[in-house]
Amino acid sequence: MLEERKQKSKCKLSKSEMIQLYTEGKSTSEIALLANVSARYICMVLTDNNVPRRARGSWKRKYAIKEDYFKTWSNNMAYILGFITADGVIPKENQCVSISQKESYILEDIKEELNTNQPLYQNKKTGVYMLNINSKTIKDDIMNIHGIMPCKSFNIEFPFVPEEFLHHFVRGYFDGDGYVNYETYTVSFVGGSYNFMNSLNQVLQNYNLTSYLINQNTHYRVILSGRKSIQLFSKWIYKGKDIYLHRKYEIFQKEILSLEQLQDRKLKRTQAAVKQRKQIKKDYEGINSL
Repeated sequence: MLEERKQKSKCKLSKSEMIQLYTEGKSTSEIALLANVSARYICMVLTDNNVPRRARGSWKRKYAIKEDYFKTWSNNMAYILGFITADGVIPKENQCVSISQKESYILEDIKEELNTNQPLYQNKKTGVYMLNINSKTIKDDIMNIHGIMPCKSFNIEFPFVPEEFLHHFVRGYFDGDGYVNYETYTVSFVGGSYNFMNSLNQVLQNYNLTSYLINQNTHYRVILSGRKSIQLFSKWIYKGKDIYLHRKYEIFQKEILSLEQLQDRKLKRTQAAVKQRKQIKKDYEGINSL
């Protein structure tokens, strides 16, 4: 008991910080050095808090990563956060965040930005690549700072994003859960949370983009339509771009006219036109976002 009091008096870390460092792969000796206490005291803290122990020397952080990446806003941080919001998986039981995509290069770009050597994994059946971001700190920051929680599909709220980074966040979300069809001059976002999708719709309208929200029972769609509207959207989200999905960007580049020459068609009110728009909505229900 006396020994414990002595250790506490000179300790530089809280017990929760010791536990976090241990779960992130640091040894009891390394933590003891940081905390200015004995390794024996660290072991006692872990035992008292029922922290599962690993065999001595059995595991250390295998892959480097920029742990505090999501604490500071930047163009690429906003993009990656949007990408995770759309396409990320945050399991309750593991200290990681997973993102997947058909094109491996976009995940390699994200790896480079996070300064990690974590390898990609490929699903042999689907061909889809996956990046597992193994970091309790990053997972906690995404949840506690930005509000992106496990089982996020139906209850996620639109996070606070500083205005200067908003178009990068939307580009990330678009690359994860968006769809563009040049032939019909249509851009579509899909999501399960009404609050998030309604907020996204408001963001687009605040930037004078013509968008509308559709309730499709099991999910929601935000749609922009019109030859000029989708180009205005493109100019906005790709301004100052760095990380982006090339195949989606290239679809917007099919446009040969300048922005000044473009205009959206006025909605026709004939029965045939209304019927056609209803059919478009039905068609969207069968489309998986790319």
